[in-house]
Amino acid sequence: MPHLLVRHSVDDYARWRPIFDDHTSFRAEYGSTGGLVFRNADDPAEVVMLFEVEDLDRAREFVGSDGLREAMQSAGVVGRPDIIFLNDEDPAAS
Repeated sequence: MPHLLVRHSVDDYARWRPIFDDHTSFRAEYGSTGGLVFRNADDPAEVVMLFEVEDLDRAREFVGSDGLREAMQSAGVVGRPDIIFLNDEDPAAS
């Protein structure tokens, strides 16, 4: 299954997290089937998310959407996120 990896910094994690959680159905509209959230152990303002996605084209649409841009602005995302689209290359997963 393909994945989407996103890394960015936030002004305030406590402010960011509820907005991220409320955005779950919007992510699902673009094929996200779930994911994980991590915080950098040395910099708790840095958040890394790994999402399972149904297809990378839809994930690319999600990344370019106004809805995501607006949510990131209201959640206090700082700067431009690092975004990586990943293909599953594990032969056992096929």
